[in-house]
Amino acid sequence: MKNIKLIAIDIDGTLVNSKKEITPAVKEAILSAKKQGKKIVICTGRPLSGAQRYLDELGLNNQDDQFVVSFNGAVTESTNGKVLFKRGLNYSEYIDLEAIARKLRLHFHAVGLNRIYTDNRDIGHYTIYNSRIVRLEVSYRTAEEMRQIPIIKCMYIDNPEYLDEKIKDPLFDQMKKRVTFSKTEPFYYEATAANTDKATGLKVLCEHLEIKAENVMALGDQANDMPMIKYAGLGVAMGNAVAITKKNADQITTDCNHDGVAKAINAILNK
Repeated sequence: MKNIKLIAIDIDGTLVNSKKEITPAVKEAILSAKKQGKKIVICTGRPLSGAQRYLDELGLNNQDDQFVVSFNGAVTESTNGKVLFKRGLNYSEYIDLEAIARKLRLHFHAVGLNRIYTDNRDIGHYTIYNSRIVRLEVSYRTAEEMRQIPIIKCMYIDNPEYLDEKIKDPLFDQMKKRVTFSKTEPFYYEATAANTDKATGLKVLCEHLEIKAENVMALGDQANDMPMIKYAGLGVAMGNAVAITKKNADQITTDCNHDGVAKAINAILNK
């Protein structure tokens, strides 16, 4: 068994169950790992604000020496908000991504460090849902008004079947050299800066902490978790993970409703 020093954990579909709750067994396993000196790092598509509820619950929030990889790896920061790494999208990329949304009639928004921005006057259902989950307010801004606003990522948010159909359009292929696309939920398709994913942000943190990839365990369920699962010395896919994530994992644990994170962590603690 590898000497695991850092445990990287996705939130939705991994750390939390389908009710968005950390189960008692998962919390106990994480706290046990902390007592044994393992670094616990939340790696999420959410901003820091969307992870704080869980960081509070795990005793990790508002600290200089605890960290989170947020925005799908585009930001690495301490849990009290000191940024180690940030790689956002430029205005040209935003304009071209937004144009795709208009052409394909997809709901779309951009996310900064502290706010969500949309130019849909009739704000989409999933934008409101995302706002509640990540605890960021939504502002209406025209494309021209976005010129001076720093953007971390953009999101196409729509009904899953409709979204899956539209993201097959060749318009997206034309952008794949300029941005990184990832499916993070059935109703989210996200764009971050080119060559930026959860492995990017996690690697930055590991270099900062002087921890080798072979001493990292990463757990996740969606396609956007696959890069960090491949990067880690021990990559673990949830039982509810999508096929590509399972394919690239070293191990598969049980699903998020059956304490999959706890079982994976306890397996390394009890060796």
